[in-house]
This record gives sequence, structure tokens and C-alpha cells, in this order.
Amino acid sequence: MATFKAMVRNPRKDGFCQVYIRVVHNTKPGYIKTDKVVTSKQLDKHGEITDPFVNSHCSQLILAYAERLNRKDISAWTVRQVIDYLNTGEGELCFSDYARKHIDRMIDNGQARNAKNYRLALQHLERFMGTTKVMFAELTSTMVNRWLLTLIHTHRAKEMYPVCMRQVFRAAADEMNDYDSGIIRIKTNPWGKVKIPQADRAEKRAISAEDCRAFFSAPLPQTRMVDPLPELGRDVAMLVLCLAGINTVDLYGLRKEDCKDGVIGYRRAKTRKVRADDAYIEMRVEPIIRPIVEKYLAAEDDPHLFSFHKRFCDSDSFNANVNSGIKQVCKAMGMQRHGLYSVYTFRHTWGTIAQNDCGASIAEVAFGMNHSHGHAVTRGYIKIDFTPAWELNAKVIDFIFFSNAKSKQGGARDVDEPKDKLFRLSPKMMVYARAYFRGEVLAEASDIGFSNVDEVIETLAKKLPDTIPEKCAVQFRIKNLDTDREAVYERTKGKGF
Repeated sequence: MATFKAMVRNPRKDGFCQVYIRVVHNTKPGYIKTDKVVTSKQLDKHGEITDPFVNSHCSQLILAYAERLNRKDISAWTVRQVIDYLNTGEGELCFSDYARKHIDRMIDNGQARNAKNYRLALQHLERFMGTTKVMFAELTSTMVNRWLLTLIHTHRAKEMYPVCMRQVFRAAADEMNDYDSGIIRIKTNPWGKVKIPQADRAEKRAISAEDCRAFFSAPLPQTRMVDPLPELGRDVAMLVLCLAGINTVDLYGLRKEDCKDGVIGYRRAKTRKVRADDAYIEMRVEPIIRPIVEKYLAAEDDPHLFSFHKRFCDSDSFNANVNSGIKQVCKAMGMQRHGLYSVYTFRHTWGTIAQNDCGASIAEVAFGMNHSHGHAVTRGYIKIDFTPAWELNAKVIDFIFFSNAKSKQGGARDVDEPKDKLFRLSPKMMVYARAYFRGEVLAEASDIGFSNVDEVIETLAKKLPDTIPEKCAVQFRIKNLDTDREAVYERTKGKGF
């Protein structure tokens, strides 16, 4: 059992002494700082506190500490764990404070763009709760579901905001709860009874080659600005389209060393933190955009490749102004508001024309647009030859700007959309499935009534012996007897089943 005593340590420069509660547990001392101070007149010759009010306050604290520790088995705790537990009031942990600390850590780790979404999510939750001090104990499943109802009419926030807050909650539980020692500071978990809605699928924004030609050949609207936004918008749209759909955040962040011998190499900001290959790609600067590149080159003593940072404070401001300029060009062309273009229009257009009109496969389009397309780990091991992407980019540019060929209408699938899976199940289909571990069949099932592959795997997993070690992979071989198609899936014990 821990022992407690009120005491002072070293005097401060102002002559006061801070009062502490000394904690001794398993012969190791520790100290809990109180909000009380005393002077030398309130200490006896042995340094003991004589002030009756301070002693009374400290005695109440010690009684409260002893009462809380009596409910726990602290024999295996360290003195630091004891102090951490006592410093945490029952049900008084503040979710808002932890979330802000978590967001600051994300910024320190170079995840400033993601941190912005987390901050927006926290601010929306706090507005709903009516306080900037949302407590963990207040985040019940009922309360979270009520919050989700206020997001239901949004396109993307209804999924993004709760996912962000769930990640913060899980990080807090991992950090503050010590399950080995039984110190559970966050006792609730509302997310088990919360169904997060899916974000609305983005509308396909690609336009035809004919529309591209019309946009880039349209006269710019009149303006009194020295550096008009319509001109900037059209120039950046050309850079995006002719650099295989590069994002504005990556254009804004390019440095001098990223451009060598007419080739721009960069790590895509959106995914470089989550891909084994750092989302690196190289793209050749085609002759059609060299005048634009030279037009916006930064000064020789400037480390940035382009001068965009001289005019705009960050990549978000740059993107917003580019979109504004593009929309002004569209309005000058007589387009209606619902059909105005944006930067993403030209990124999507590159992928669609590459697939529809230049004969590229979905994998080739994904490679050119720097999507992971399922091979990110492999790309982390090998030095990639990017010339196939350069050649495809040149074909797209030739088709749009150096031909009058008509685009194929329809039949194009958005490059972010996964391919249709050939292996499908329905409850009426007969399924024969087996589970293999180290080449041996350990479970078997033959039945109807399965709606999807996960249901089959779940049925087989229940039949597997408990002797399979954690983190070991099991192969599930599933055959649809009605269609005579077969597929193999792998799951890890403790994670996949």
C-alpha cells in the first residue's frame, strides 16, 4: 500500500515553498504537486508544515487518494503509475484538450493537411455539444449518433468528421489506458454502437477533349488586375492536365531540386505518409507547357521552383484562387453555374481520356496518376522506370491539343473506382470452401445462403482449431459451384478473423 505525507521541497525564488504530497510505493518515492504554498514562518525547525488550513486540505487529499487506491490492486504498479492514476479525476478527462494535443502532434509529424480536417471535425463536434470542453464521459453512443444526424445532409463530412474523432478517441484510449495494470482512465467506447455513414461518391468531373480545346482556346475575360486570376487559372489547369493530373498542393510545393533535365520528380502530398514508396513519381515536362513553366519560375536565389508562394500564403489559398480563375473563364464562355470546371476537372479528364481515347488500361492510368493501385510495397523495393507514364502523358496531350479526333462518350469508368470483381456470391448460390493452414485443410464448408465472401470466411474461421498462433496467415479457398469460379483469400489470426 502506498503511503502519503504533506511536505515542502526546495524554496522558490520568491520565498514561498510549494506544498507537495509525497507518495512512497514499493520503497520508491514520488510527488504530487498541490495548489498550496507556505512561507518559512509556516514551517517548524524540522521543515514540517504548521499551517492548520494547509494541513487540513492535504489531509483531505490524502484520504481521497487512499480511498481511490483501496479499490485497486496496485501491488504491481510503479509509483509513477500510482501518481498518474491519482492525478486523473474520475470522469474528468477532457476529450477536447486531448484532441488538440493530438492535432498538434499530427502537424509536428508533417501531416498538416490531415490535421486541418481533424480540427474542423473537432470544431463541429464542439459546436454541437455547445462547449469547447467536451469530456470523454459525455461521448456516449446516443450523443454521437445525435451528432451524426446533424451531418447527414453533407456530402463528405458525414463520414470524414466521425472517422477523425474516432481516431482521436482510439489514440487516447491506447495512450491513457494501461490494460496490463488495470488502469482504465477512459471507461466508455461509444463507437461500437455507432454506424458511420459513407460519404457521397464524387460526381465524375471529366470533360471531353472537345471541351478541353474550347476551354484553352477561349478568350480570357477582361480584368484590371496586373496578374489576373483567369490567366492564372487557365495556366495552372494546363500544367495539371499536361503533368498527368498533378495536384495543386504538389505544384505549390515543388523545389528547384525537384526539376532536373526537363523532368519533375515529387512525392505526392496526399499519400506520401502512407505509402512504402513515398508516393514518388517523375513526369517529363512536355514542350507544350515549357513556356508556362518558364513564365512562373521563381528567382534563381529562391529555393521554390515556381513563384506561387510569393502571391499566395499556402497551398490552400493557391488552390482556391486557381479554382476561382478557372470558374471566371467558364462564366465568360457562357457556362451555367452547375457546370463550371475546377482543378479536379482536368485531373479527372487526363485519366478518362487516357483510358477512353488513348487505349490505356486502368493500371496504366493509375500508374500515370500516381495512385498506389495495389503495388505500393513492391514499388518501395524497386527503382521505377517512369517512361511508360511519360509516353502515355504525351499521347493524351497529342490527342487533346494536336488532333481534332472526337472523344468517346460513355463507357469510361472513373479511375478511382475499383474494377468490378468477377467473383461474387448470392444466397442462392452453392458454395464449397476450405481453409488452409501451412498447406493443410483445417476447415471445410459446403452450403448456400452466403451473401458475400466475408460470411464464408467467418463460417470457416469458427471451425478452425485454437492451436493456430496469433498473427499467422490462413488461406481461404472459395468456389462458386454455380458459376464455376474460384478465389483465394488470406486472413491473419487476430486481425482478419
